[in-house]
Amino acid sequence: MGKLLAFVGATAGGYAGWAIGALVGTFSAFAVSMVGTAVGVYYGRRIGREIGG
Repeated sequence: MGKLLAFVGATAGGYAGWAIGALVGTFSAFAVSMVGTAVGVYYGRRIGREIGG
């Protein structure tokens, strides 16, 4: 369950980061997307641990 939620978190975080960074430019979109992906993986795995016990 943790890996699935990490994947979902990475996807959502990356998309959100890209959408926010795209307001400034393409490189900013890429950089903020990487940060969003990392945050999504972190929280996805954390939620997976909480659900899994």
